[in-house]
Amino acid sequence: MTDVRQHAEDLHEQFSGHADVSVDEIEERLERLVDEFKVPMDEAKRSVRSHYVDETGVDRDELAGGSSDEVQLGDIDQDEQWVDLTVKVTQLWEPRSDAIAQVGLVGDESGTKKFVSFTTSELPELEEGKVYRLSNVVTDEYEGQYSVKLNRTTTIEELDEDIEVGDDDVTIEGALVDIQSGSGLIKRCPEEDCTRVLQNGRCAEHGEVEGTFDLRIKAVIDDGVDAHEVIFNEAATEDVADISLEEAKDMAMDALDTTVVADEIRDEVMGVYYRVTGPTFGRYVLADDVEELTERPDTEATLIRARSM
Repeated sequence: MTDVRQHAEDLHEQFSGHADVSVDEIEERLERLVDEFKVPMDEAKRSVRSHYVDETGVDRDELAGGSSDEVQLGDIDQDEQWVDLTVKVTQLWEPRSDAIAQVGLVGDESGTKKFVSFTTSELPELEEGKVYRLSNVVTDEYEGQYSVKLNRTTTIEELDEDIEVGDDDVTIEGALVDIQSGSGLIKRCPEEDCTRVLQNGRCAEHGEVEGTFDLRIKAVIDDGVDAHEVIFNEAATEDVADISLEEAKDMAMDALDTTVVADEIRDEVMGVYYRVTGPTFGRYVLADDVEELTERPDTEATLIRARSM
């Protein structure tokens, strides 16, 4: 059986009972996206899944997830993977939307991940500090950051035990030697629980939308041994680049060009030494805590070494 066929069968199982569609039809759609349009398989699967969700009107939470494997949070490295977890609720915070019943962090020995439970799923509420076995939850990924979603098919079992939650934060110190594409003033998808960055006005999940502005830096920090890819969110970007979101929007409007914002940020942060602490998601470190270092090695020497890599 080919990989495309296996993916087609997995999708067919999810829509079993919701859509009159054959495995062959799904396979044909996947092959066209992958072979003709050169779309990566993961993106092709999301596209085909979204097509049938829109065509049938089925609630995404009602789709069958197939068989789930028991995993640790640190082992999650795929989008839309159905898994079972045994986790401790380490933090809850107020949802920003009525569509979300609960949002917070869950953890196990391997670290922590964000979780979301939707109002329409009508699930029992989780309590901070308690341990649960969560069966049939689905993973989600955005820019290397993985989270888990509780849905209508999720079962929740409270356990009379405790878990020592691992710390997945890392700290790096070094010179900021590169600003990557996708930095500066960007637009994100405005749909509920979707913060994907728009490409040419389109969201990979929801198509053409009117985006909302955001600031970020995708940087490379060199510690003298390794080069680390780091993402600074809006608050961290405003802090290190001394620019607000509103100032960035005004700057781009005056120039009729958003790239001026990235150029301004580059002038502010290139060659500066930072101590950055945060969790690792995929290949990125997320800058939760940032400190500019006053005692620095030879900045110019580090930049020369970085350019030669």
